[in-house]
Amino acid sequence: MESVLPGEPVRTEERLVAEIYRMTAGRRLANTFIRAMLTVGVPIKDTYVLTVRGRRTGRPRSTPVRLVQEGGQRWLVAPYGPVNWVRNARAAGQVTLSSGRRSETVAIEELGPAESAPVLRRYLAEVPIVRPFFDVTPDSPLEAFAAEAPRHPVFRIVGPAGENRSRGASL
Repeated sequence: MESVLPGEPVRTEERLVAEIYRMTAGRRLANTFIRAMLTVGVPIKDTYVLTVRGRRTGRPRSTPVRLVQEGGQRWLVAPYGPVNWVRNARAAGQVTLSSGRRSETVAIEELGPAESAPVLRRYLAEVPIVRPFFDVTPDSPLEAFAAEAPRHPVFRIVGPAGENRSRGASL
């Protein structure tokens, strides 16, 4: 195995080995800071506070998320895998996205690997800080992203919660 800088993916025999996400005190502090900035209305590109009811407690849980947006379509990406917000969103089928005074509750649907692949590729290109958690690079073929998709759920935002769900355009 090669020696690399902390936070960089490790390349072993032409294969990347993704880091495993751990919620550390530093990450918790960073999330709290970003959430506070968004709550008071400081704009951060394509970043929102996602709030979803806990699947067991029913209490609202919030975390900052970065959306992929193109042509009026929006997607939520779970770069760290099926973490708590993902499990809660799957159970609820809807989330609330907030930035400053704006808030919207939206219905979501989880995508399959083929539909997720181009969204994941774009996300990885736009958000380089998450690259260590993927076994692909932004230049990898779509097939590699499809193989990666089960480890990084992608949700299509299908409209306001309570409306009929319709299939949107692909990326």
